[in-house]
Amino acid sequence: MCKSIETLQAPFLTKAQIRASFEVMGLDTTLIEDGTYFAVYANDALAGCGGWSKRETLYGGDHSFNVRGGRNARLLDPTFEAARIRAMYTHPDFTRRGVGRLILQTCEQEARGAGFARAEMMATLAGVPLYEACGYMKIEEVFDTTSDGTKVPLIRMGKPL
Repeated sequence: MCKSIETLQAPFLTKAQIRASFEVMGLDTTLIEDGTYFAVYANDALAGCGGWSKRETLYGGDHSFNVRGGRNARLLDPTFEAARIRAMYTHPDFTRRGVGRLILQTCEQEARGAGFARAEMMATLAGVPLYEACGYMKIEEVFDTTSDGTKVPLIRMGKPL
């Protein structure tokens, strides 16, 4: 996750925004507890990871909830609410090899199987090209302001499953 944030965000964010991204991003271990988080390995190396959620929280890692609050474990109603695509990271050595797409497709399939008809995510600027190529549309552009006042740009995206 750290390598992904440091390296893949560099063309899109300032150094201060990259540093601040560590407060905004990360793994919510609820995804692991729910059995909705996946990892892809290539020759024993972790190539990427990501998951989906049936809970209200849209993004952020365990540490970010401690700093900023905001985790909501309420179960979503798949009949009218969107599943959440969460914590998608590809190691820089494995970009452009289908790792992110594989994880995303797995998450979408699992969410459909749980009855969801739509998925949403809070994308980083580096992730937007992949998500658009996979059919996601921009819903809104937002800035998450970190504890030191740095504004990190994010894009809320969604698509029908």
